[in-house]
Amino acid sequence: MNQKKSKSLQNKATVNAQLPDDISLPLEIRLHGRGGQGGVTCAKLIAAVYAEMGLHVQTFGDYGAERSGAPVRAFTRVNKIVIKNRNKVYRPHHLLVLDTALLGSRILDGIAPGAVILLNSSGRLEEFSEKFADYRLGIIDATGIAREHGIGTSSVVIINTTIVGAYAKLLGLSIEVLKDAYTRLGLSGDMAAAREAYQDVLIQQPDTTVTGTAVGGELVTAFPPVKQQIDHFDDVPTRLQTGDWSTQLAGFKDHLAPCNYSCPAGNDVVGFIQALKTYGSDRAMEILLQTQPLPSVCGRVCPAPCMHECNRKLMDGAVNIRGLERWISDHSELVLKKKKIGKTHSFAVIGGGPAGLSAAYQLALHGHHVTIFEKEKKLGGVLRYGIPSFRLPEEVLERDIKRIFSLGIRSTCAHPIDKVELERLYEEHDGVIICKGFSDAKTLSVAGEDLDGIEQGLTFLARRRIDKLATELSGDVVVIGGGNTAIDCARSALRRGASSVKLIYRRSRTEMTAIEEEIEDALREGVQLLPLHQPVAFRGVGRVAGIVLAEVELGEADIDGRRRPLVTEQMTELNCSKVLLALGQENKLAMLPDEWQISGARGWLEEKPLNIWCAGDCSTADGTVSHAIGSGRLTALKALASLDETEPLVDEISQNSLVAPAHIRFSHFPVLAPHQDRHKIVDNYQNNFDEVNLGLSGKEEAERCFSCGRCTRCDTCLVFCPEGVIYRTADGYRVDENYCKGCGVCVAECPRRAMDLNDKESREE
Repeated sequence: MNQKKSKSLQNKATVNAQLPDDISLPLEIRLHGRGGQGGVTCAKLIAAVYAEMGLHVQTFGDYGAERSGAPVRAFTRVNKIVIKNRNKVYRPHHLLVLDTALLGSRILDGIAPGAVILLNSSGRLEEFSEKFADYRLGIIDATGIAREHGIGTSSVVIINTTIVGAYAKLLGLSIEVLKDAYTRLGLSGDMAAAREAYQDVLIQQPDTTVTGTAVGGELVTAFPPVKQQIDHFDDVPTRLQTGDWSTQLAGFKDHLAPCNYSCPAGNDVVGFIQALKTYGSDRAMEILLQTQPLPSVCGRVCPAPCMHECNRKLMDGAVNIRGLERWISDHSELVLKKKKIGKTHSFAVIGGGPAGLSAAYQLALHGHHVTIFEKEKKLGGVLRYGIPSFRLPEEVLERDIKRIFSLGIRSTCAHPIDKVELERLYEEHDGVIICKGFSDAKTLSVAGEDLDGIEQGLTFLARRRIDKLATELSGDVVVIGGGNTAIDCARSALRRGASSVKLIYRRSRTEMTAIEEEIEDALREGVQLLPLHQPVAFRGVGRVAGIVLAEVELGEADIDGRRRPLVTEQMTELNCSKVLLALGQENKLAMLPDEWQISGARGWLEEKPLNIWCAGDCSTADGTVSHAIGSGRLTALKALASLDETEPLVDEISQNSLVAPAHIRFSHFPVLAPHQDRHKIVDNYQNNFDEVNLGLSGKEEAERCFSCGRCTRCDTCLVFCPEGVIYRTADGYRVDENYCKGCGVCVAECPRRAMDLNDKESREE
C-alpha cells in the first residue's frame, strides 16, 4: 500500500492543473482487470496523475497467487488531506473495467447513479448505452491502441498507460498532466498511445446525475465495529463468486459420433448401443425403429460404413455395430405404434424393396395411409430376389416385413406400373413415391457375350430364390465383378454344384466394393479370386467354353477414390462352362410420363412441382440396402412436409460437431478385443443354403462403445474439476456457473467429448 504527497508540486498544481469543477474530494476509484494487463500499475498511474496535482493519494492491488488472466482488482484514493482509511474501495466514484468479460452482475456493487465508468472495449457506445444509462460512460479500445503501439508483447498486451489517457479525457483533465507524470515515471514512450486514447474515447453523459456522488463526495464512516479475534467463531461462506472471473463456461453437449454421421440409414448408433448396454434390447430396439424398419436385414447384409469410421478402430478394433444391430433385432419383438394425427394423407409407394418399405414405414408411422405396388409376386425386391438365403434367410426378411405391415400398410403385388398407371395413382393419392430400384443390368459389350451359358448374376440369384432346383450347375464357373452381388453369385455357384468358381475383377482386392467379411467367407468356402484382369472376349460355339482376359494395371485414382484400370496387351484364357455377370445396373425411369421431369428427386410438370418423389437406387444409385433405407425415409419426410407446408422432420447434420479420434482419451478405456460373429463351418457347402453367419453370442460388445459425443455419467468431469463445482443431478450433471472459473479441465478430461467450453456471450445467445 502506497501513500504520498508531492509538496514540491503543490503550488504548480494549484496554478496549472486545477481539478474540473464536478470532481469533489475525497475520491475513491476501483479498477477491475486481469492478471497480465497491468491493472495494478494502472491504478498507480492514476494515483501518480493526482499526485502531480499536489494531492494526497493511496493505491494498492487486491490479488493472490492466481494464474495470469485471473481477475484482479486495484484501488486508488485521492484527498486533500492525509488518507487514513485502509479498507478496500466498496463505494467507488470512478470505475475502470479493463476487460468487459468481467461485467458480471456484481461489477456495479457500490456504484451510485452518475458515477464515472470507463470500459476497455472495441464495441460501439450503443452496445452499452442502455445498461449504463445512469452513468458517465466512456468506451475506448485500449487493447487495440496499445497493440498498434507495441506496448507489451504479441500475446500479452499491456494497456495501463493507454487507458489512463482515456480516463483523463473522460474527467476533463488536461493531457499535459499525464505528460508530466509519464515523464517523471520514465513512461514517455507510451505517451503517444495515451494521446490517441484521449482523442478517441467515446463518451456518454448520464441521463440523471446525483449531485455529490457522481465523481466524489463524503466517505461513509459508519462501518460495523471490528470484533476481537476470539469472537470470530462463525464460519461464514465466501461471497466471492469466482464465476465472475471467467470468460468461458463449461457445459454438457451432445456431439456427433462418426458412426452416426456415416450411417446411410440415419440410425442413432450411439443411442441404441448405449440403450442396449443400460436398459436392454427392447429400449435399444425402440431407438432403432425410429429410423430403421429392417434391423434384422441390415444386421446381416449392411456394408457397415459406421464400423469403418468407428473411432475405436484406431485402438483395438472397431465396435461390431452390425452384429449388435442384429443381436437387438433377434432378441426383441417390439413394435412401434403409429402416431395419432388429425389430418391424414394417402400415399402410393411404387416398389416393395428396401427403399419402398422404408418410405411406407415412415409414412405409416406418422399416421398416414399407404399402399405399396410391387411388380413381383412378393415384397422385398433385392432383399428377396437378389441376396441368397445363406446371408439373409427368408424367415428373417418376413419378420421385418411383418413388423412394417403391422402399422396398417396395404400392398398390391404382381402389379407392374406403366405411364398410364402412374398418372392414375397420382390422381388418386395425395402423393406418390417411386422406389423401383435399378433398371437393366450392365453388360461388357464384347465379342461372344450372346453365347448360351452367360447370364446376369441377379437373374441367376432370383431364379434360385424362386425355384431352388432351377440353378443346378456343373463344371467351371466364372463370375465377373467385385461387389456384393458378385460374391453372392460365386458362393451360390459353389452351392449349386460348380466344381470350381473363379471371381474375375479388373481392379485389386483393395478396390473391391463388396463387404470385406463376405469376401473372406467366399475365399474360405473355396472361391478363387483373380484380380487385375478384364474380360475382352468370350469363345465357344453356341455355348460359352472360355473367356479371354487382358491383364490390367492401375493408374490414377477415379472420382470415387479407386485407381483407374488400364487394360494392357497381355492376354490369358480360361476354360469355363458358365459365366455370371455382376457389373452393376443402369438407372432409368421408363414409367415416367413424357411431359414429367425429375429434378432434385421430385417430379415436375414444366414449372409446377408435383408430389411425385423418387427414392432409393432409382434416385441416388448408391447401390446398398442401408442407403436405400435412408433415402426412403428422408424422401417420405420431404413428401409429408411438402403437403403440410412445413420443414422436413429431419435433424440437420453438421460435420463441425464431429467427434474425431483426437477428442477421445484412449487411455481412459481398457483394451478389449472385438467380439466376432460366429460362423457355421461345414465340410461341404453343396446345396447347403443355411445361414453361415450366426451373429454374436451376446451383447457384451456394447461395452466397447466409446459413446463418442454422449455423456455416460462416468464421473470423470466431477472427479477432475479443480474447484469441485460439478454436481450430479437426476438427469446428469450441473456446473455451478456462479463459481466455475472456465478453466476447461473438465472439458479436456472428458474421455468422449460430451462437454465443451463456450464464450459466455455465445451461450447467452
